[in-house]
Amino acid sequence: MRRRWSLVLPLCGLTVFLIGTYGSFRFNREVFGNRPTRYFYWSSIRLDSDPLNRHPVPESVAPCKNGEENCVSWDPAYIWVDPGWGAKTFVLSALPAFVIGAGIVRILARFGISEVETFFVSMPLVIFVWFYLIGWLIDRWRRKPGFSRSVRG
Repeated sequence: MRRRWSLVLPLCGLTVFLIGTYGSFRFNREVFGNRPTRYFYWSSIRLDSDPLNRHPVPESVAPCKNGEENCVSWDPAYIWVDPGWGAKTFVLSALPAFVIGAGIVRILARFGISEVETFFVSMPLVIFVWFYLIGWLIDRWRRKPGFSRSVRG
């Protein structure tokens, strides 16, 4: 059976992206809870849902719950996120896709479009295309006339 890398690699890339996205949603829920926040962290990539600050949320102190004293509710602009070796490996293997995706996200953010929405629309497409290209190159390389003889003996 001939394996078509141009079909297998994009599906593997999208699967790893979905696993990373699931982990990022869990991380954001653990850090920020259920309250709405301006920023979303995909792995260690900070995405701004309001890049032009059209809907500013004042840095205010939320009312204390259950009679607690000195409680503060805030939305940090930056936090340190250690993505782990899996996410680092994935980003490194799809680095050109992430560079192109970052360009798309930054360009559309200048027009006030949410970086979060742009990221989740553009990145699966760019990742799919990147891994399709890599798979196509592998398939083309394997179809060369001398490949089967040199590998099999």
